[in-house]
Amino acid sequence: MQFCGFSLRNNLFLAPMAGVTDRPFRRLARKMGAGMAVSEMVTSNSLLYGSAKTRRRADHTGEPEPVSVQIAGADPAMLAEAARYNIERGAEIIDINMGCPAKKICNVMAGSALMQDETLVARILNAVVRAVPETPVTLKIRTGWNRANKNAVAIARIAADCGVRVLAVHGRTRADQYMGEAEYDTIAEIKSRIGIPVIANGDIDSPEKAKFVLDYTKADGIMIGRAAQGRPWIFREIEHFLATGEKLQHPSLTEIHSLLSEHLRDLYDFYGETAAVGIARKHISWYTRELPNSAVFRKTMNTLPDRRSQEATIHDFFRQAPQPEKIMESEHIITTQETLAV
Repeated sequence: MQFCGFSLRNNLFLAPMAGVTDRPFRRLARKMGAGMAVSEMVTSNSLLYGSAKTRRRADHTGEPEPVSVQIAGADPAMLAEAARYNIERGAEIIDINMGCPAKKICNVMAGSALMQDETLVARILNAVVRAVPETPVTLKIRTGWNRANKNAVAIARIAADCGVRVLAVHGRTRADQYMGEAEYDTIAEIKSRIGIPVIANGDIDSPEKAKFVLDYTKADGIMIGRAAQGRPWIFREIEHFLATGEKLQHPSLTEIHSLLSEHLRDLYDFYGETAAVGIARKHISWYTRELPNSAVFRKTMNTLPDRRSQEATIHDFFRQAPQPEKIMESEHIITTQETLAV
């Protein structure tokens, strides 16, 4: 797939998720078949540029191209500055967040709250596109502020007119948060009305659902968020199904153990052991939540204080896991409490 001047492996995108899609997660998703992975959002507040967290988020060492960084904020000048800042540190694509439904983001009129002010949307998009004329700018939105105010089509037109290269749309309003089911009619309408590529997002959690959404919306690609947590192989499953119409066998316990261990090693190296031990807990829980006899194991993991105890306990869990090696297919359940997808 051609995307913003880059050749991608496919049209499958890892969605930006705050506190989740750090560099270790992005690299693993790409390895497992994602065509591209968008970073977790970086604030446009220049006062935070010197923080360790921001410096870490701006570290893209070893990532395959293209490096796409999502920025968030409500001030056009500050967002333009944030775009330039990230390009200086390796970003090759700038993605603007107008899809996050979190209160702490919307309360400062950022994220999906911006969809209430179409004039401000245009000012922001123009400012960022003009600030980085050599760099593609993309945008992520929702279908509207609430169900009575679905203005995603109007926002999409503004984006295209301002020079945004690609638009990703989550099939819920801000008011919906992650409740109910995503709808794809709005995404299909946007695709039929604008000339730039459209990426569909929301509740895509299986190869069959991916094919349905692509066929129904005619979107140019799909974006997967919560369904990839603890399940990075979903990208290769979807890629294979779209290419062949056949489903891949689920990974063995041995492979899941190997992938989890690889992911944790990258987390320990990236954050340092003290911070990574806490961050690792949610990933360990996601990887093992569908495995037999994992409830006690996951509860125990939340009490372990260091890398050595985490790794030893994980090793024992998989060594004692019931056979056969191949895991029976089970429904992948997503809850709104698991993460904040933006």
